[in-house]
Amino acid sequence: MENKQQSNGVMKENKEVKKKVNWSGSLILASLTGAFGSSFLYGYNLSVVNAPAVYIKKFYNETWQSRYGFSVNESTLTLLWSVTVSIFAIGGLVGAIIVTPIVKFFGRKCTLLLNNVFAVTAALLMSLSLLAGSFEMLILGRIIMGVDAGISLSALPMYLSEISPKEIRGSLGQVTAIFICIGVFTGQVLGLPEIFGQESRWPYLFGAIAFPSLIQVVILPFLPESPRYLLLEKHNTSEAEKAFQRFLGKDDVSHEIEEVLAESRVQRNTKLVSILQLLRTRAVRWQVVTVVVTMGCYQLCGLNAIWYYTNNIFSEAGISHETIPYVTLSTGAVETLAAVFSGLVIERLGRRPLLIGGFGLMVVFFSVLTVSLTLQNTVHWLPYLSIFCILAIIASFCIGPGGIPFVLTGEFFQQSQRPAAFMIAGTVNWLSNFAVGLLFPFIQAGLQTYCFLVFAAICFAGATYLFFVLPETKNKTFHEISQAFAKRNKVTLEMQEMNHYAGERKSSAEQESDFTSSVDNGETKKEIV
Repeated sequence: MENKQQSNGVMKENKEVKKKVNWSGSLILASLTGAFGSSFLYGYNLSVVNAPAVYIKKFYNETWQSRYGFSVNESTLTLLWSVTVSIFAIGGLVGAIIVTPIVKFFGRKCTLLLNNVFAVTAALLMSLSLLAGSFEMLILGRIIMGVDAGISLSALPMYLSEISPKEIRGSLGQVTAIFICIGVFTGQVLGLPEIFGQESRWPYLFGAIAFPSLIQVVILPFLPESPRYLLLEKHNTSEAEKAFQRFLGKDDVSHEIEEVLAESRVQRNTKLVSILQLLRTRAVRWQVVTVVVTMGCYQLCGLNAIWYYTNNIFSEAGISHETIPYVTLSTGAVETLAAVFSGLVIERLGRRPLLIGGFGLMVVFFSVLTVSLTLQNTVHWLPYLSIFCILAIIASFCIGPGGIPFVLTGEFFQQSQRPAAFMIAGTVNWLSNFAVGLLFPFIQAGLQTYCFLVFAAICFAGATYLFFVLPETKNKTFHEISQAFAKRNKVTLEMQEMNHYAGERKSSAEQESDFTSSVDNGETKKEIV
């Protein structure tokens, strides 16, 4: 009889879970619109400068000659081009640093909306630079576009993690990575000679940046703000309830409201912590270290080096110079398909196996690529093995490391800690990005084809760390994830629960009274304590 009751209970729970994982129209629209105007643009701006590079350098030279009466020397031209490409990362770092006060004051959705000012401004500057005869406009536009990317890569994952039920939080979080890949692929397609990859048309490549931003500005205002932000930081229970109803597609959201309030009671207050306070908090010490490691490996794992080598390897394989741009599309296509596959299986396989497995496969293929590149002049078919390794490395990256670091940053921390955590993650991300751009030419010049062994070592170190430290976060609440790290942080569960117990000493009637007194028709009267 007992077993029968238990099985009935399990069936009931499973039914409840099935109800919870329904993807509402508002949830899908919010994730697609948010990603199209944010992470898509980040990916697009990574690849958009490759196709018109020759024409832009020519524009720099002609502008220099018209101003000063002589051609720019080769070293200065290389420096100008390097600054144009790498300054995007500097802008990204600025965006990552300023995102915390912005999301605190304006909220997650409004931050994404306001961020479009940077994107549209950058699009105008870069697309009009040829007409104005000013390469400074192009460089300034790149740094402003970097600021847009730095803000969006923190604000978007934060928004997606807070609007999604925990059962599909990983899949929804992968939307960020999927749209980065789609952005890279779109930049490659639009850069083809038949479209905008011509000397007279390259400004249109940068003008196209405004289109996703305008789409986001039109659609996103009609979608709700993050219900967790509304409830925990704005104390607006009526608007939070409406937001939950829209995103979850159901009328009864009392369970979700109570779950968020339980987190609030555990935290005891909803004051946002600073970066220094977060770094000093023992209960999240290993969460912070894990975010730093995953974000560092995300940029230092060598994918940027792969893009650097792609044209050379395809050329060595005997592919004609005119055909290479079309073959290069295969890298963007593989990247997009792998990211979509990851989004489909992440809730079945979990974050841990995809992340560790992705880095592990990259170690294998980087090793094979090193051997293949070293010996490819001795065996006629080895260049084709090099091409396969490039595609395999890209696929391995996108299956796990390409998107899961953003998901984990949203999952590891409670509401009050999340903005500071995303600032740390963003800072590590952009500093690592800049370091790769700055140091890779020297590494490549010194080690030649063996440079990929450096990246294999980084991937191996990342996979090893995650194997021993990272717990599975699939289908877990923020509080359960915190408990999984408790032993490693040397914080007893009793200490971790202390605030929760303190909140529970009040009767449920008193707690309800306290909460209702803090909110009247959705307006804050006093802080929730």
